[in-house]
Amino acid sequence: MSCGILVVDDVDELLLCHATGTARWDIPKGRREPGESEIEAAIRETFEETGLRFAPDVLVELGRFRYRPGKDLHLFATRSERIDPSGCSCSTRFRDARGRLVPEMDGYAWVSFDDVARHCAKNMTTLLTKTLSLREVSQRLRGRNA
Repeated sequence: MSCGILVVDDVDELLLCHATGTARWDIPKGRREPGESEIEAAIRETFEETGLRFAPDVLVELGRFRYRPGKDLHLFATRSERIDPSGCSCSTRFRDARGRLVPEMDGYAWVSFDDVARHCAKNMTTLLTKTLSLREVSQRLRGRNA
């Protein structure tokens, strides 16, 4: 199971990360390590993939969702001030096809809810636009901060 955070700004755009070497964009997420809670994994993965650190008390738990066969996602959401995405950075690395050590994520952007499908792969698009409603997530976040 992977855990991640939907980071939503005050104009209802979602922070997405570009997966290095692919055409797809994704939310910050990753596998839970042994002994780690879902919220701890989501916070750690978001920090590793974006450089953004969120405290547990600012997160709203959305729950566990079927992502693809054999893989579920446990998601949280938070509202964040609109940061400059060029300030984000990824500390996790992997070796590409040429053997070079490259960051897992190499770009960041705020994307309107309506444009998520143009950026994300099919399974993530389905999760964010059909399984979940980003507008409803945003309303929950607004209600929490009221």
